[in-house]
Order: sequence, then C-alpha cells, then structure tokens
Amino acid sequence: MEIAGSSSAAGCRFAVIVSRFNSDITDGLLRGALSALRAARAAEGDVTIVRVPGAFELPLTALRLAETGRFEAVIALGCLIKGDTMHFEYIAESVSHGLMQVSTATGVPVAFGVLTTLNEDQALERAVDGPGNKGQEAAAAAIEMATLMRQLPKGTA
Repeated sequence: MEIAGSSSAAGCRFAVIVSRFNSDITDGLLRGALSALRAARAAEGDVTIVRVPGAFELPLTALRLAETGRFEAVIALGCLIKGDTMHFEYIAESVSHGLMQVSTATGVPVAFGVLTTLNEDQALERAVDGPGNKGQEAAAAAIEMATLMRQLPKGTA
C-alpha cells in the first residue's frame, strides 16, 4: 500500500509567515508561494499571511500558528545572506532547527522556504517569478504534506 499527498490544496488551510528583512527578496518568495497555493485551488480565505521582523522570528511564530489547530500546514519564508561575521551561521542553524522542531512537536508540517545564500544575486535568482522560485517550492511541499497528514493515522503506536 502506498500513501501519497496530492497537489490539491482544496479544503486545506495554510499559514504563510514572511520575514520583512530582505523584503525585496521575501516579497518574491511570497508571490511564488501564493501562486502555488492558487494553482492548487487553495481558497483565498484559507491562506493567512503573517509578517515578522526577520528569519529568527519564524520558529516562534510557526509554533504559535501550528498550536492553534487552524492550519494544515505552515510555510516559513525568509532570506539570510552571508556576511563577514558568524551571524549568518548562527541564525541559519537556529531557524532551520527551530522550524523542524515545530513540525515534530505539533504534527503540523512546516515548509522551509528560507533562503540561505552567499550573496544577494543568488537570493534574487531564487525569488523571481517562475518555476525556480523557492517560495513556490515550499508551498508545493506544504500542500503535499498537508494532504498526506490527512491520510495518515494519528495517535501512538
């Protein structure tokens, strides 16, 4: 027996958390995510957008949203660009681990749409409209996981 998620978002509710830091890039990620959700038939009222100051604030916000029980999946969008200090490494690791912990603690899928790039050009390439948009890819993963989680039994083994 094989169980797989689908590419239809119909009937699922999604929270999209977007970092305002590097907004020229994260706005592109948001456009991609919303495009994917619309293409998968997510109703406008089933998508909640929440803006946060930066990527570091994504895990806590994702946790609060997941704990409400209102959403089948959360999509986290942000952009970290490496600079001359260790700040990039600390934030990137903290955000990725924090978002993973939200998923495992709540059972609500959290799609990772946080760019971790070496320069702004790499980030811009990943936020342009079209198939290479990483916000679009994160939303597609969220849709598939939301439908998959609906099919899998809950509870303890």
